[in-house]
Amino acid sequence: MPVTKRRARTRQRLLDAALDVFAEEGFGRSTVEQVCERAGFTRGAFYSNFSSLDELFLALWEERSARMLDDVRAALAGIDPDDPEAAVRAAIDATPVDDAWFRITAEFTAHALRNPGLRRVMAAREEAIRDAILPVFVAALGRLGRRVTDERALGDALVAVHDGTSVQVLLQPDDVAVRARRQALFMNVLDAYSTPLESA
Repeated sequence: MPVTKRRARTRQRLLDAALDVFAEEGFGRSTVEQVCERAGFTRGAFYSNFSSLDELFLALWEERSARMLDDVRAALAGIDPDDPEAAVRAAIDATPVDDAWFRITAEFTAHALRNPGLRRVMAAREEAIRDAILPVFVAALGRLGRRVTDERALGDALVAVHDGTSVQVLLQPDDVAVRARRQALFMNVLDAYSTPLESA
């Protein structure tokens, strides 16, 4: 069934409302009724777009991931070979640490870990995101004169550094040193899993 403009607007309003409700109530305490009330729609409008809050969250996650990927691509497109740290800073800025979104995803991850089917869906989505963003970093490193030695390991390490340092940034939001270490860790990961082309 084609997605009409009206249907697309309804869907977007539900996504926007869900983000607010999940952030305020917590994913586990949020209800379809709360999302509908915030969006100004009936349950019928909800269920004509989503089968459950799980599906709604996954759509929200996909939307935010696509936006993040576009921002990272743009940040690394004009990479300066003479200033690789500026490119890393731009990429980090394109993946901001958002307090509300972190809480929502942490709660949903805990929920998914209790549901084998949903856990598999999340693992597949994580892998798809990693596989989509990895070529962007591989290309950027190529423009810096470096070749990636282990693409899968690089992708996993970038995700691990992002997730781990996000917690630190959120717990110590005013600590400049925490953000500096976050940037340094990303640089170390890029260096660890790549080598200069002339030595390849």
